[in-house]
Amino acid sequence: MSRPEHLAPPEIFYNEQEARKYTHNSRIIDIQMQMSERAVELLLLPEDKPCYLLDVGCGSGLSGGVLDEQGHFWVGMDISSAMLDIALEREVEGDVLLTDMGQGCPFRAGTFDGAISVSALQWLCNADKSSHKPVQRLYKFFSTLYACLSRSARAVFQFYPENSEQMELVTAQAMKAGFYGGVVVDFPNSTKAKKFFLVLMTGGSMPLPKGLGTEEDSKGVSYISKREHAKKARGKPLKKSREWILEKKERRRRQMKDVRADSKYTGRKRSGRF
Repeated sequence: MSRPEHLAPPEIFYNEQEARKYTHNSRIIDIQMQMSERAVELLLLPEDKPCYLLDVGCGSGLSGGVLDEQGHFWVGMDISSAMLDIALEREVEGDVLLTDMGQGCPFRAGTFDGAISVSALQWLCNADKSSHKPVQRLYKFFSTLYACLSRSARAVFQFYPENSEQMELVTAQAMKAGFYGGVVVDFPNSTKAKKFFLVLMTGGSMPLPKGLGTEEDSKGVSYISKREHAKKARGKPLKKSREWILEKKERRRRQMKDVRADSKYTGRKRSGRF
């Protein structure tokens, strides 16, 4: 099976038909959200404090929805206009920007408290045009990302390296741009569950987190179980509940967006007898 980045450039591959899968295919949605939640976990953000985050390759806004649930504010960037159209259709809470990550991050210095990315970074390793040189595009991206992050921030990229050479290429350009860090591998012995996360730090070298499903992960608790336990511990309301809807509406009001007034019907489930 061919890798998507070998079939067409991302702005062409992620056309309207492909973008629709990210709102209708429950398996894709669940996988994207799980990887997004793991990426946020690896950011090691302060507890109970909203942060301003960058979502690189934000697509239809699924990862942004995870950031919303955890009370953060975000800006997304993506090269696919079809994916961003879906994001706008879904009325995501973050601001989205149509841009090529290989041309850099067009933001002021020190803007963001962290950055995440799901399934996007490997696209920079391809030369889709004669003017594209992967080494230069990777360095341009990482150097401008480093500049727009605060000096205590982290950036976490879930990506699909094609081989060890590609992983070395990506990591080398990130280190050249000023980052510290490395690759964390979850479930390294599983063909289907294996996931690669590039964890980058701006504030100096620190030990990398342990990958899930490794020998060091002696408790053997699944990531989903940890995530659900963490949500309950933080006292977050269940998604789509009345409390969750009221919190979401209040966040949108703080962002100066038009929001319908609350009423006794807010969050009430329909009976289905229509």
